[in-house]
Amino acid sequence: MLALVILFLSALTTMFIAFLKKPLLTLFTSVVGLTVTGVVLVCSYYNQTDILASYEGVKFGMYETLFSVAAIVFTILTILSGYEQFKSNEEHTGDYMALLSFSLLGAMLMVSFENLFVFFLGLEILSIPIYVMAGSNKKDPISTEAALKYFITGAFATGVLLFGIAWLYGATGSFNLEEIRTALSAEGGLSSMAYLGMLLIMSAFLFKIGAAPFHFWSPDVYDGSPAPVTGYMATVIKLGAFGAFIKLFSEAFQNMYDFWMPVLVFLAILTMFVGNLSAIRQDRFKRFLAYSSISHIGYTLITMIVLTDNSIFNSWFYLTSYGFATIALITVQIIVNDKGDRIEALKGLGRKNPFVGFVAVASLLALAGVPPLMGFFGKFLVFIDAIAQEPLLIVIALVNSSIGIYYYLRIVIFILQKPEENSSTDLSFKPTFLQMLVLGICIIGLIFGGGILLL
Repeated sequence: MLALVILFLSALTTMFIAFLKKPLLTLFTSVVGLTVTGVVLVCSYYNQTDILASYEGVKFGMYETLFSVAAIVFTILTILSGYEQFKSNEEHTGDYMALLSFSLLGAMLMVSFENLFVFFLGLEILSIPIYVMAGSNKKDPISTEAALKYFITGAFATGVLLFGIAWLYGATGSFNLEEIRTALSAEGGLSSMAYLGMLLIMSAFLFKIGAAPFHFWSPDVYDGSPAPVTGYMATVIKLGAFGAFIKLFSEAFQNMYDFWMPVLVFLAILTMFVGNLSAIRQDRFKRFLAYSSISHIGYTLITMIVLTDNSIFNSWFYLTSYGFATIALITVQIIVNDKGDRIEALKGLGRKNPFVGFVAVASLLALAGVPPLMGFFGKFLVFIDAIAQEPLLIVIALVNSSIGIYYYLRIVIFILQKPEENSSTDLSFKPTFLQMLVLGICIIGLIFGGGILLL
C-alpha cells in the first residue's frame, strides 16, 4: 500500500515540476519516482514492514508483487523510449509522464484488489489516462479517432462490468473475494444471478485484454495512438487486466470452473486464429503488433483454462517475455520514424544499424517462440503445464505458433535485406542514448530472462 502512495505522489510531483519546462528534470523525477515505488514494493513484500498494510482492500502477495514490478519496469521503458516524442511539446511533457504513472497506479490496484470496489477503482484509474494519451497527437485525425473509439468501447465495457458486479452482489451479498467464494461454494450458492454476473464480468475482462471476438477496438486504437502509448497498452494494460482476470476467476469463481472453462477454450482457439491469420495480411507495423498481441492473449488464456498451481506464474512469465519484445519493437518503430508506419520501412535496418537490427530480429524471434530466447520459455511453460489436461488445445496452439513463425520471419527477412537503391525508405535515423538504453535492457531481458526459472 505504501508503494501506491509513493507512486501517486511521484506522478503528482512530475506534473508540477513540468511547469519549469525542463524535460530532463521531469524525466528524472518520473523515473526516480517509479524506481523508488518498485524498490519499496519489493522491500515491503520481503520484510512485511508496510505501515499501511492494514487496509484489507489491497494485498501485495508474491504474484501481485511480480505483476506490479513488471508493470513498473515496462512503464519506465515506455517513458524512456518515448521521451523524444514527449519533449517535443514542453508544455505537456510532464503531463504525458504523469498520466502514464497514474495509469500504472490503476494497474497495480487491479492486480492487488481484494474486493470488487477496489478493482473497479483500479480499472478506471488505469483506463481514463490512456483515453487521453491515445488522442494526444492532436494534429493527427487518426489519433483522435483512436481515442474516441477507445473511450466509447471502454465505457460500454465498463457498463457491462458494473452490471455484472451488480448481479454478483445480488447473488452473494458481498464485494469481497473471500466472501464471494464462500457464498458460491455454499449449497444453493450457484444461482442464475451468479452465472449471469460472472458472464458479464468475463465479457468486460475479455474486452480489456483484447480477446476475440472482443478485439475489434485493438487494431484501430493501436494504429492511431502515439507509438509509446501503443507500447504501454500492449504491455502494462494487458499485465494489469490479465493479472486481475486470473486472480478473480481462480479465487472467487473457482467453484464455477466447469461452467466458464469450456467458454474460455472456445475463445482461446478463436483468439489465436483471429490474431495470427489477421497478422499475416498487415502492412502497417502497429496494426501488425495489434493482431500479434491478440494471438498472444490466446496463448495466455491457456493458463486460465488449465488453472494449475503454476498458472499465475506462467501467465506472468509469458506476458513479461511478450512485454520486453513488444517494447523493443515499439522503440525500433520510434527510431525508424516512418510516417506511414509501413513494415516495408524496416527493410535494410540490420545493415544500417546492426545493433538496432539485431534487437528487432531477436524480439520478433522471441514472439515467435524461438529458443533460447525468453519467449520460447514462456510458451514452453504454458504448453507443458497444459498438455496433460488439454492435449488437443495444445496441438491447436502449436499450429498457430507455426503460423506466427511465418509472419514473424517475413519481417525478419525485411530487416536483413539490402535496401533497394531507388527505395524511398529513409534510413538516416539516429537512435538517442535513451532509446539505445531501452533496447539494451530489452535484449538482456529476452536473452537472460529464462534464467528466472532457475531462481
